[in-house]
Amino acid sequence: MKNKQLTSEQRNQIEVLLQTKTPVKVIAKLLDTDKSSIYREINRNKMKRGSYSANFAQQLAKERKERFGRVRKFTAQVQKFVVEKLTKEQWSPEQIVGFAELNNLPVVSHERIYQFIRQDKQEGGRLWQHTRHKLKHRKRPVSGKQVNIKNKVSIELRPAIVDTQERYGDWEIDTIIGENQKGAILTITERKTGFLLMEKMEFGKQADGLAKAAIRILFAYKNTVHTITSDNGSEFAQHELISNKLNAGFYFAHPYSSWERGLNEYTNKLIRQYIIKGSNFDLYDSEYIKLIQNKINRRPREKLKFQTPSKIFFAALN
Repeated sequence: MKNKQLTSEQRNQIEVLLQTKTPVKVIAKLLDTDKSSIYREINRNKMKRGSYSANFAQQLAKERKERFGRVRKFTAQVQKFVVEKLTKEQWSPEQIVGFAELNNLPVVSHERIYQFIRQDKQEGGRLWQHTRHKLKHRKRPVSGKQVNIKNKVSIELRPAIVDTQERYGDWEIDTIIGENQKGAILTITERKTGFLLMEKMEFGKQADGLAKAAIRILFAYKNTVHTITSDNGSEFAQHELISNKLNAGFYFAHPYSSWERGLNEYTNKLIRQYIIKGSNFDLYDSEYIKLIQNKINRRPREKLKFQTPSKIFFAALN
């Protein structure tokens, strides 16, 4: 087995791949681990009804790890810290614990924080409204788009180094669509750090406008833009213009293969905590979009050892 323990990101990939009925052998190859490890992960962490949830599996894995950890008290000081990060920054319990441990701050387990949130809800409190999933685990339908875009370059031709995440400057690009397919928000995320750039598209997902916005947003980081990967949406029809202006390779994932853009999927979940799916985008101005971007970029990430995307990304630039 190449990786002894699965990460939260890998569990998210497993969930998506299982939803698309991808064979376990293929999942193991994509995650660079043993087939037996995937079988063990699924059987050990599946839910009561037999389905696999990445969030549920991660929770069980951490509970096992914490079961043998030191005894920690939920003091008034710890509670104040937890409430502040929940209500002001919308950090998850896992992010709160990771940040606290990284900075040697007193803290309890993430499951104890979830218990605290559930108890607060039962007593009429509103802490649960600041959690990403509102204490619910939702099974996402698998979707995809396929339109005729000229001169597309397949993800199969993308440099292999992109998959290793060894370098900075490989990006994924996507759009979030508003109520009744009106309005759009452009999201661009750097693969190694998860650093997010967002902009509201005033004229929806029109290809010309999107290309100009993408070029403008990324131009400040032009020297660290090596590749950009998108789905097959018609809004990316001007990919050649983006590629030429930024001197970067532009690649398209396979249709109905959302796991090839796993960072898009994860980032959209973060954004949906602030912009509810199916909402009217006229309610959100550019200032609010920038606020969301900044909040997400200063959230500690497990894959960054609970450092923040902003800190790691700008340190890499310098």
